[in-house]
Formats: sequence, structure tokens, C-alpha cells
Amino acid sequence: MYEAPPVAVVGSGIAGLFCALRLAEGGRKVQIFTKRRTQDSSTNWAQGGIAAILDKTAKEAIEAHVQDTLAAGAGTCDETVVRAVVSEAGDRIRDLLELGVNFQRDEDGTLHRVREGGHSSSRILHAKDATGREIERSLIDAVSHHAGITVHSDTIVVDLIRRNHSNPTAGVEGLWVQHENDVEVRTVSASAVVLATGGAGQLWAPTTNPPVSTGDGLAMAARFGAHVKDMAFVQFHPTSIEHPSRTFLITEALRGEGAVLLDDEGLAKWRMSGDEDPAPYSFTLKTSPKGSMGTRDVVARAIDANLKRSGRNAVWLVTEHLDAERLTDRFPNIQRMLSDLDLRLGMDPIPVRPAAHYTVGGVAVNAHGQALDDANRPLPGLYAIGEVACTGMHGANRLASNSLLEAVVYAQRTAAHLLDSEPYLGSSKLPAWRADGLLPVEEHGALAHDLNSLRETMGREVGIMRRNARLARAQRRLDLFAEEVDNTWLRCRPTKDLIELRNMVQVAMLVVKDASAQQENRGLHYNADLTDAGHESTP
Repeated sequence: MYEAPPVAVVGSGIAGLFCALRLAEGGRKVQIFTKRRTQDSSTNWAQGGIAAILDKTAKEAIEAHVQDTLAAGAGTCDETVVRAVVSEAGDRIRDLLELGVNFQRDEDGTLHRVREGGHSSSRILHAKDATGREIERSLIDAVSHHAGITVHSDTIVVDLIRRNHSNPTAGVEGLWVQHENDVEVRTVSASAVVLATGGAGQLWAPTTNPPVSTGDGLAMAARFGAHVKDMAFVQFHPTSIEHPSRTFLITEALRGEGAVLLDDEGLAKWRMSGDEDPAPYSFTLKTSPKGSMGTRDVVARAIDANLKRSGRNAVWLVTEHLDAERLTDRFPNIQRMLSDLDLRLGMDPIPVRPAAHYTVGGVAVNAHGQALDDANRPLPGLYAIGEVACTGMHGANRLASNSLLEAVVYAQRTAAHLLDSEPYLGSSKLPAWRADGLLPVEEHGALAHDLNSLRETMGREVGIMRRNARLARAQRRLDLFAEEVDNTWLRCRPTKDLIELRNMVQVAMLVVKDASAQQENRGLHYNADLTDAGHESTP
């Protein structure tokens, strides 16, 4: 009897690994393709935690989480999705605990919870300040010991293969992949493809995202024929710091512990006042009564506007009014990075500024994680989960620590849907990658220059604050980038750098197109030439 080909999972963050594990436990063969090592994902860099109410009978707590999510999403969340995800949280957290995830506990053994911006209570589970790394560790360990899962590291997916070349609605039946040490592009058959590739933070500088976040899944899905939506909504984390190794995120949980954002004037006034609490001196109070604990869109815009007015490079995250020993114990990873800069929690003001952090928009999916086309029809065999997907959970602005929750919930749903469906057997012969007559890329320096120019354009023209003229200028430049990249793509053999640049240009164009189409300011999209919507994120 002919056996169905494996399910191909593209990406190795929490969504991809959890889905692969559930599929393998259900008897399906799985191949995971990841551009670098398995642990090189956005999940591994996640500090804050995972928002969840474990007790399903705690109706008021669940409703509060729902309302906080809806408020942050500025009136554009899919409430049905929000309620479903929040309600499933307890089950998925128990799954993670069974896999060996060591969330931090209080002395009495109960799970410790913290509060972050936009949350009305402490409901975020964490593993000190390295929650993503702890979740990733447990999942990688489980995946590595499962015989039904094969991991292909250092392997980039070039593109998806349609069952019918001219008809995306026929579905997907495989992919073309390339190992970083090979010139050859291989053809891989798949009974289904699960995109779990993360976001596109590398389109901007600075960014808190790892180098692998180049929008590959978004671009591949769009080329395939999937509907990609809400790309105007890009979240900039309010507090990042420049470290010699990379742009380093300062988790929102630090503000949840009492850290306060001050500019130079506010810091000077607070120190002169002798007051114990610096919160009344924060410039963020001008934009939100919650001050430093406002939602990310509000706080990031407040910082951005302050820096543009002052001409300075950073504002201060102040912790010297807090207990230094407690902070160091609670945030050891942050303190380790700060020590390289001769800074100490509880003693020194920390210079911070916003950085690109999360792609809220993505591949439109249904409740099972199935990718949809422009007519809202599922594309057979194609799924998207995690940051690459747009489920309706986040609306116009993601609430802090909801992304890991959404990722694991939809990973479970996608695995369940695939296990309940008859596997696609595939065709006997898939098309090979066309390579005849293609030349090697001769000037990788030119690709690096184009990448830097692309990131400069997105940062200057399509950042936190936008204008119509800036978006139009970005579109003109992107048209030129696209022409150059397409010419190179048609002439040359694919390389990792060329594949990523092609994907990034295509995703950038999706962002600019959606941003230009917005008629009002809402959530993460702010255009100084537009009026505000009536449902901005609750400050």
C-alpha cells in the first residue's frame, strides 16, 4: 500500500515544534525544516512569558483576560477567536508542564505570575526572564527523542509546490528546499505543509528578532495564493537596548515589577524631589493614565515622539527605587547582558528605545490553522501557525505575552485537524527546480547593500510614525528593489541571502500596501495625516 508522504513543518519555534510533536504522537511522519539550528527561533528569544488562566471555573479571571485582549486590539480582534484561545489556555499549559517546562513557582509550589503592560492583573507564567528558551528546551528535547520526526537544520525552503501549477485552490503537495552547503535545490513531497516561520522583524533596524525572521513563510504563502492580511500592524517593543552582540529586549515584566520610563527632564526632577516613586514624573503619563504600563503601541509612540522632539537616542528605564537583589534574581538574563555594558538593575538608569518586535498581520487562517485564499476558502494541505499566521486574536495590537499562548493553541488545533483528516497521498512525480542556465551569484556584497537599503527605507518611512508622503516614497523605492531582485532571481542560482532578500522585499511591499490603504489610525498603525479611530487601544 502506498504510504502518504510526511507532513512538512517549516520553522522550529514553539508553534512548529509543538505541532510536529502532536502529529508524531498521533502516528504521522513529520519533517521539520529550519534555516539554522532548531533553537534559533523567536521563541528562544522570548523573555516575558505566556498569559494564561489555568482554572476553567475562574470565569471572572478568564473574562478579564478576554477584555484586556479586546481592548489592546483596538476594536478589531475576532472575539470568538479570543474567547476560544483564552479558554483553551489551561489545557495547553498543562501540556507544556507535562513536557517538562519549568515555569517559575512560589515557595509554596504554586505557579508564579507577573503582570505586563495592558494586563489588568498578574496572569503571566514565566521562567524568570528566559521563558521562551525554557519552552524551546523542553520541546527540542521531546522532538529529538521521537522516532517519527526528522529535523533538517541549516535548510531553507525556497518555495511551495502546488498540486496544480495554475490553480492554488487545488492545494499544496511539496516544497523546494536547499541546504546551506549545497547548490542543488531538492524537491520534497509532503502530505501537508505547516508554515511556522515566525515574522519579519529583520525588515527594520533595530529589531528584537533573531536573524531568521525574514518573512519567508509570509512571502511563500502570498506567492502560493494565500490571503495575507493586516500587514500594516507591526508591533515595536517599547524597550530595547543596544548590546554589542545584538539589539536586546528589556522585558515588559520589568515595568510590571515597578520600573518607570523617564526622559532626561523627568529623571532630573525626580532626583531633585526626593520622592520615592518616580512614576509621577514619567512623560508617558501625557499619553496614557497608565503611564509606563500602557499597551505597547501607546508606550512605543510616546517614546518615539519624545525622542524625535529631544533629538536624543534613548529614554531611561529607571529601577533604582526598587530592590536590586530581587530584580537580579528575577531577571538574571537581563542583568547578565547589562553587566557587559557596566549597568546594574536597581542602581543605574537603562537607556532604551523602541525596536521592531512582532508582525501582527499574517497569513489568514481559519479555526484549524488552514491557510485561506482571498475568497476565504481553505487551501488544501496548507496551514500557518504562530507569528506567520493572522488568526484574529491580536486585532490591531497584540497584548503582551499572548503570542506564545496563541501559538501553542493553534499548533494543537492544526495537529488535531490533520490527524482527523485523510492524508494526501501526493503525486508520483513532483516538478524539479528549474536550474538550467542559471549562473552563480557573483556579488554578494550587492545583496548586502540592497538589504541595508531596504531596512533603512522601512525604518525611516514605515516605522512607528507614518505619513502619506513617506509611504509613497517607500513604495517607489520598493518597486526599484523588487525589479533588481527579480532580475537577479531570474538569472542566478538561489542562495540563502538571495532567497531571504527576495522574501523580505515582497513582505515589505505587503506592509506598505496595507499601510497605505488604512483610512484611520488604529492600534499599531499611526499615520500623522489620518484621524484617530474611535477604538484605539485602551491607554
